[in-house]
Amino acid sequence: MKKLVLLATALAMVSGSALAADLPLKAVKAPPPAAFDPWDIAFGSAVMNDYIFRGVTQSNHMPSVTAYFEPRYNVNKDLQLYIGTSTESISFANRAAAEVDVYGGIRPTFGAFAFDVGVWGYLYPGGNCADNVVQPNGLAGGGVCAISAQTIFLADGNVMKKDVSFFEAYGKVNYTINDNWAFGLNEYYSPNFLNSGAWGNYSSITGKYTAPSTAFGTSGVGMYVSGEFGRQWLGTSDSFYSVPAFPLGIKYADYDTWNIGIGFTYKVFTLDLRYSDSDLSKANCNAFTSTFDGSGVTNVNPINPSGVGSNWCGAAGIVKLSADLTAMTNLK
Repeated sequence: MKKLVLLATALAMVSGSALAADLPLKAVKAPPPAAFDPWDIAFGSAVMNDYIFRGVTQSNHMPSVTAYFEPRYNVNKDLQLYIGTSTESISFANRAAAEVDVYGGIRPTFGAFAFDVGVWGYLYPGGNCADNVVQPNGLAGGGVCAISAQTIFLADGNVMKKDVSFFEAYGKVNYTINDNWAFGLNEYYSPNFLNSGAWGNYSSITGKYTAPSTAFGTSGVGMYVSGEFGRQWLGTSDSFYSVPAFPLGIKYADYDTWNIGIGFTYKVFTLDLRYSDSDLSKANCNAFTSTFDGSGVTNVNPINPSGVGSNWCGAAGIVKLSADLTAMTNLK
């Protein structure tokens, strides 16, 4: 009898387990998806030993600091709208207080292609008028200078307008091959580059190699190598920058510029070590930049009859330490 009871109990247990396996599982309610917040803000700052812009120093080969602030609106994961502002310390012949940039645009993404289209304004507040031409009445000549009470006489004979602010329209595309390689194309156009009266067009190609995240073990340090080759085309200035042979203005020299460097990243910090150069001669550089510390008398060409030369467009080594954050990533 006991054996029958034990057998019945065992059968009941097996039968119960089998039936339980056939029963539908109780539905578990999934947690609600995280709310999508389309707003974000990118911001950061940097310090560098030289502020180079397209192969030309903007800080007289002296240290410069910069900071930026960029609100963003993500329409979806593949479309971002943005506006921003940044400030850089500079050293111009007109003694402008700083470079203040304001910009805005749209960043659509299609698979491996990331586009960026917008408008960038370069503002240089606080400038004085620099003109070495003195009229018989004692006022500085050159039209713009004549109406300014703030006049600087440059020892090297160069001239520069009080206001050199301008804007550019730009379009950029970046193609990411994989986690390590990416390439890009950039195009910028201004109808009045540096308020000189000359149009400007800049095109460049970029490349970047990012080392695998395991390159430095578990230290969290990343590394990349990047470079750019670009060409700046320039038109003819207005009469403010004229020379005797060209009383209506000078045709600025077009030039090539390039840079290559290596960078190291750790959390929000980046240390970038870079070499930059251009093929502008000292004579063409002097005519283009209106440098205030030009020297010599042998750098003569049609648009630079004074012979003064400038080293603002030559080879330069750049060391830059920056911090870049976003509110959604770093301030949660």
